[in-house]
Amino acid sequence: MPIDLPMPVTADWLVSKVTRRAEVIAQGSEIVLDNGLIRLSFHRGENLARVGVDQLTRRASLQRAIRPEAEVTIDGKSISVGGLKGQPIGNYLDQNWIAGLKDDPASLKFVGYSQSPLTERFLWKPVKGWLHSKTNWPPKGVQLNLEFENATTNVTVHYELYDALPVYSKWLTVTNRGPVPVRLNSFKSEILAATEAESPVEVPGGWKLPNIQVETEFTTCAMTGADAARQTALWKEDPSYGTQVNYQLKTPCLLEVAPPLGPNRTLKPKESFETFRTWFIAHDSEDADRKTLTANRFYRAVTPWAFENPLIFHVRSADPKSVREAIDEAARVGFELVVMTFGSGFEIENDDPKYLAEMKELVDYGKSKGIALGGYSLLASRSIDAKNDVVNPKTGKPGGFATFENSPCVGSEWGEKYFKKLYAFFKATGSGVFEHDGSYPGDACASTGHPGHEGYEDSRYRQWEVVRDFYRWCRSQGIYLNVPDWYFLNGSSKTGMGYRETNWSLPRAQQEIIERQNIADGTRYKAPSMGWMFVPLSEYHGGGAAATIEPLKDHLDHYQARLRNLLSAGVQACYRGPRLYDAPETEAMVKGEVDWYKKHRDLLESPLLMIRRADGRDYDGWIHVGNKEAIATVFNPLKVEIEREIPLPLYYTGITGSAKLTVGQQSPKSVKVDSRGIATVKVKIPAGKSIDVMIRS
Repeated sequence: MPIDLPMPVTADWLVSKVTRRAEVIAQGSEIVLDNGLIRLSFHRGENLARVGVDQLTRRASLQRAIRPEAEVTIDGKSISVGGLKGQPIGNYLDQNWIAGLKDDPASLKFVGYSQSPLTERFLWKPVKGWLHSKTNWPPKGVQLNLEFENATTNVTVHYELYDALPVYSKWLTVTNRGPVPVRLNSFKSEILAATEAESPVEVPGGWKLPNIQVETEFTTCAMTGADAARQTALWKEDPSYGTQVNYQLKTPCLLEVAPPLGPNRTLKPKESFETFRTWFIAHDSEDADRKTLTANRFYRAVTPWAFENPLIFHVRSADPKSVREAIDEAARVGFELVVMTFGSGFEIENDDPKYLAEMKELVDYGKSKGIALGGYSLLASRSIDAKNDVVNPKTGKPGGFATFENSPCVGSEWGEKYFKKLYAFFKATGSGVFEHDGSYPGDACASTGHPGHEGYEDSRYRQWEVVRDFYRWCRSQGIYLNVPDWYFLNGSSKTGMGYRETNWSLPRAQQEIIERQNIADGTRYKAPSMGWMFVPLSEYHGGGAAATIEPLKDHLDHYQARLRNLLSAGVQACYRGPRLYDAPETEAMVKGEVDWYKKHRDLLESPLLMIRRADGRDYDGWIHVGNKEAIATVFNPLKVEIEREIPLPLYYTGITGSAKLTVGQQSPKSVKVDSRGIATVKVKIPAGKSIDVMIRS
């Protein structure tokens, strides 16, 4: 008898509130994870197998064939975890075939399941006043645990399904049930025979992949989620799929999630190992706006700390007098965080008690003014010495192998001391900010003499765990993390918005346009609060007077334009220089822009959609879409005033029929919203200026 399942969500989940909850439904031989947006189906026959992954809102089957739930390699032997064999073709799975499928005798056998509410992956202490939207931690949903075992090994396959999100997460716990130690060489935590995105007969120049966004917490040296996932989530050919259209059997339709190396971990009797987690976002459309909004919902649920969005001043000197002045200036104009920037003289590795006491005084002074204080440290992209750098497995020496040519090994003696100093600094000073540049970039190390790893095979996983654990600890202490790599799933809050540093040595007018382009591109795959930009108050990478804002009072219009570019997008920058203002008129301007931002902060930190990307040839602009409200900013890069009819996309606000628009300081007026959710407004924009449009239902 078919299992009785609730109906899928029919309203647009990105517009209407979803009341369905994620749940486990078990009936007879079937187990189902369902939240009305996505459904995972499992069948218990001779063994347990996942028989369906369905995107319910577009009625799409994402899984075309059965594979094992996972695979583990122990003492050199690969073992399948669950699964059923005998599917006649790989194009699709007919429900009538399932009852006749057979177990693989060598696989781990299904022994039972359990379910539970979601628990927090690690402790997060939000910073008061930095999070301006309601969030839940842990997110709401349900966890399903599927147990498989043989005489010596138990593998629990964990799934999380979230309320109101077309997203599931998956990871493994591997336990040694035997009487002697074993070595977990490697694992595959997901094996998805996915429905192909396209079926060309020949091999195309570039393949279109299934519309599944994969995010993994095992990430190194990446500034986008897609680049991070490519290290562990690989779309492969499926040679067993002999009936695919491509004659060379090259279609990338098999997704496997595994670490790039290792973990190569010894497990003592009864000892367990938990793998990294992976998230799978089943998009319901190829539309860029829908994918942007879906990603925003995902990050808000599973990385809520990335929506803390303080205003940041990078002070150029770390001497106590300069830092106190920076704190005072930041407090007066409404900034919230001061970083002793790269090249400032800040020394987080200095563990002299006198230095730590001096830093604590500055941190405490910042707290008295409502300003968090922290500093910058570089981990990778430098060399320590031959004893402590990562070792090339081909030469047995450092060099010619690391991501940045040379890099210290996190598992070396130096690496262990470095992280001890980091923990000690924050415990001694109470600092609430850390900018960690060149975080662990993923370099393996062939040394057999480093205390933090045995050799090459376990070196990458061990180093990543050190960084992961430190970042998670920082979050438990309320320490804000700026990390120019995709460590969001382990606690970081910002990475680069997407920029080339030398662009800040270009003439000021060019920087304005490029800045808006970077924001438009950088918010396509992350929320505005997840990326930082850069404002060179003083010279940076050359460029001279034409590139630099100092003296600030002499370039007030440009400084104001940069503030409005960034704050209207909900994007924070590293404002780097010796001061935030240099005259009463500069102070008043900065404070005025910050006050405007804080007045509309909830809306300005909501998802951002593009109206028109900047090209320097006509107007450009963007719009934040909230619930029954929105705020748009439109820019005129030209040297003459322009008048334009601007289409405002309001569909995702839920506003229908008509909307009230306030253009700049004008009185509100009612404007029709058409059947596509677009309201058109005519605006005049002065030369080189911007104008804001407030929209309400």
